[in-house]
Amino acid sequence: MSDELKEYCGLFGIYGHPDAAQLSYLGLFSLQHRGEESAGIVVTDGQILSKHIGMGLVEDVFKPSDLERMKGYAAIGHTRYSTTGSSMLRNAQPLQVDYSRGSIAVAHNGNLINAHLLRDELEAHGSIFQTTIDSEVILHLLANPRYARFEEALVDTITRIKGAFSIVFLREDELIGVRDPNGFRPLCLGLLDGAYVLASETCALDMLKAEFVREIEPGEIVIIGKKGIRSLHPFPPTNPSHCIFEHVYFARPDSVIFGDSVHLVRQKLGRQLAREHPVDADLVIPVPDSGNSAALGYSLESGIPFEFGFMRNHYVGRTFIQPTQQSREFQARVKFNPVSAALKGKRVIVVDDSIVRGTTCKTRLKSIRDAGAKEIHMRVSCPPIMYPCFYGIDFPTKKELISCTHTLEEIRQFLEVDTLGFISLEGMLSAVNGKKANYCTACYSGKYPLPFGPEANKYILERKFSGEAHPVSAETPKKP
Repeated sequence: MSDELKEYCGLFGIYGHPDAAQLSYLGLFSLQHRGEESAGIVVTDGQILSKHIGMGLVEDVFKPSDLERMKGYAAIGHTRYSTTGSSMLRNAQPLQVDYSRGSIAVAHNGNLINAHLLRDELEAHGSIFQTTIDSEVILHLLANPRYARFEEALVDTITRIKGAFSIVFLREDELIGVRDPNGFRPLCLGLLDGAYVLASETCALDMLKAEFVREIEPGEIVIIGKKGIRSLHPFPPTNPSHCIFEHVYFARPDSVIFGDSVHLVRQKLGRQLAREHPVDADLVIPVPDSGNSAALGYSLESGIPFEFGFMRNHYVGRTFIQPTQQSREFQARVKFNPVSAALKGKRVIVVDDSIVRGTTCKTRLKSIRDAGAKEIHMRVSCPPIMYPCFYGIDFPTKKELISCTHTLEEIRQFLEVDTLGFISLEGMLSAVNGKKANYCTACYSGKYPLPFGPEANKYILERKFSGEAHPVSAETPKKP
């Protein structure tokens, strides 16, 4: 029940390198921030696919002996948080199966909004599912025997699933990357010594010193094999709906996402926040690490000195996530400790990327007050989060979102701060260089770019809104 948000995973793939498994391991290190729950790699030597998966961080899942036995020239890797399906080993990705056309593995980032409908249909025709995750639907659709060629099955599968999906597939002799037509989740292409690389973020390319080539286009399928790389475009043109929260929180600041530097976007967010919500104070401090760039921007725009008021313990994993309030508060103190010498007697501006439930934020702010801060002014580099996300971010139900159930003044009083300011929606969009209409802002505006069908509508509303009636599309509002 903390404010820590989850995103549905990091993807990596490489084709044409003799150390494919080892490079995938390094690539997953760069994408660890996208999922700390489980990790896995599947590698091929051209004939056999070999898999190793496990629960926990990348360094805990893979030992040198595991990588040593994974021989091959192509591989895919995955780091996971669960937004659909429980946290258990059988749900760890990549998923791998042997079927009539050979062997295939899949790793998925996003959320399929029609997965339950497809699963019901497949089970009615005899499919037996081994996991509880939406990604398994993809494999069952691929195995449909009515297609003579794999490519036909692939196109049919990709055009049947709906929602947010960046996907990497591995066959015995092919690496495949797919991005949904709305382009919700990122996926990029790189080159390393003649080998092709696919990754959720460019920071994984930087880790390997691979050359960034381009982003996989929304709605594009790239097939990489012995004859090189080629693309399929099975979807009609549509306006992209890039997830703005990738810039606000999820992506690493050293990545380039949707054509923009994440660090520079966050710095612009901080500058805009300072223009919209100025206040006289002595220090600007970030909530590390995702608040660092925005706090720097606020400091540069306002002229108020930047200071590190929190020290973060980077060695705290998920061990301390417990169900009781006492243990949650303990986790918050273990992860972030205030620097009393810098805060005592000071008027402090605290910059964070978001406020979800407010419970963890309240604990952190109290620690600043206890450290002797004279005033606390909270500034948030995204607008109030009012609506759940159905495209791969594990936002809670509406009733758990503090901005949905409380006024700004009520939130300020709950947090026990002197002032509180959120950036405006227009101000947030002004920080990106791309076309503003090409970004999904549904969690702030309630305008969902991908309408749901009536049956999916009912399922999603029951799951996410806990029975509350709410339009899920600005164009076709429906009640459950």
